Amino acid sequence: MKVLLTLQDVEPAVRINALLEQDGVDTALVSPLDDIRSALKREKPDIIVFSGDLADPATTAIVKEQLWEGAAAVGLTDLRDPAQLDRLRTLGFVDVFTKPVNPSEVVDSLRRILDRRRLQQLTGLIGESDGMREVMVQVAQMAPVSSTVLIEGESGTGKELVARAIHLLSNRRSKPFIAVNVGALPETLLESELFGHEKGAFTGAAERRLGRFELADTGTLFLDEIGEIPSSTQVKLLRALEERELMRVGGTQPIRVDVRVVAATNQPLRELVEEGGFRADLFYRLNVLRIYLPPLRERPEDVPTLVRRFVQDYSKRHLRPFRGISAEAMQLLMDYPWPGNVRELRNLVESMVVLAPDHEIQPGDLPRHIREGGSARLLPVHIGPIVRGQQSASGRELEFIVRSLLELKLQVEDLRRQIDSPRIDNARIGDARIGDSGNGAPLGLGGWIGEGHVSGASATPTPSSVAAIEPRDQPPPPNVVTIPPGTKMADIERSVIEAALKETRGNRRRAAEMLGIGERTLYRKIKEYRLPEYEYAE
Repeated sequence: MKVLLTLQDVEPAVRINALLEQDGVDTALVSPLDDIRSALKREKPDIIVFSGDLADPATTAIVKEQLWEGAAAVGLTDLRDPAQLDRLRTLGFVDVFTKPVNPSEVVDSLRRILDRRRLQQLTGLIGESDGMREVMVQVAQMAPVSSTVLIEGESGTGKELVARAIHLLSNRRSKPFIAVNVGALPETLLESELFGHEKGAFTGAAERRLGRFELADTGTLFLDEIGEIPSSTQVKLLRALEERELMRVGGTQPIRVDVRVVAATNQPLRELVEEGGFRADLFYRLNVLRIYLPPLRERPEDVPTLVRRFVQDYSKRHLRPFRGISAEAMQLLMDYPWPGNVRELRNLVESMVVLAPDHEIQPGDLPRHIREGGSARLLPVHIGPIVRGQQSASGRELEFIVRSLLELKLQVEDLRRQIDSPRIDNARIGDARIGDSGNGAPLGLGGWIGEGHVSGASATPTPSSVAAIEPRDQPPPPNVVTIPPGTKMADIERSVIEAALKETRGNRRRAAEMLGIGERTLYRKIKEYRLPEYEYAE
């Protein structure tokens, strides 16, 4: 790891350099911008510390270039205006310190950046968002122990990368890491794949075979899509986790194994337990340590970092030059909801590298669905255990039909409410009129705010549009919340969430979209306020 410091401000740079050298960090001091460019040709630093005029075009050009090379930029500046500091961060600075700087604080920040980069290089986990930083901290905390870990997250978020990171940072790093996708194995073969079988145990068992547990002995076993494991195998898996021993299919003697199990799921296992599709005792045995991997739409600030990393990888792999991406095109990528998460972004970047034009990527070069913002709406339906229990193609077809019918039903209900809802022209929130833009110009909002739509503005109401509506001429519909002065914030939050649940008939995903929060956050709030959302479900 190497840190390059510029000498526009000599005193702080020299003191920071001395502290870094005491920690054993490789450093270099350079002065004018020409010297920086010469130094960058000779070596590739991990961090560059800039001082002086950070907004100078020559400096920002170097920052932009080094972002594509993978180097982080930290700035020391005389600016104090928060808006100007935020602009510097948008230009690519990971951290900015206002002078006079405390060298110890700067060095602490540089240490954290270096630690994250070491972890990213070792594990492939990439991101500077709060959510990803929390994941990295959890990985570092959980890796040294042997407790079972449950990783929850949507498909494409990188759950196997997290599992491998846990293994690589543990004392089992030199031992086997065995990954098995439980959902991809048929029920008739799953038990044999996990626990092995003896010769002659069943038709076709011509010889003894070791299972994945034995192959991972003294190492780590990664069970992906654990929510798909059939109930008949759940009991045997529970015993293997509890007793640390297994019985091969057709065997008579128990076999002791020393395996650390890391499981992953893209389904909410707690809900599966409530539905009866997953054993509660197995869930609690797996859920010793838990990591939640946020989807990409919850951490859009990680998109530029991921794009730059994927561009580096695919440019090198395909031997293709890449001219970069304009700020407007990058903003479109950050605004897109990425239903396929990091996997979808990685595939898009590979196609951009292979098919890149001879100029910087502009908005018009992006696929149409990304330019138009895609569709962040996912069908808010959980198929119950009866449908989930169907493992055949007919079961998957039935699930598709149910989802399609429910989607159509939701669309029809939305349309009916838009047609039937009374107009609201003089509604107000406290002293503010709904329908005014703030300068006296009407916004043309029609329909009751809180009825699940706002005609003329957005098809999905914002959290503020669900609360505190006081019509002047006619009573509000049932799901409008009136907030008198002096109401506590906790009571306001509870009332708004309850109104959203009523509006969506208990549909948590639609309620979360209406409120502008994540579904897991809404689920936690429901439990916190003990809201009986099931009462509103159809």
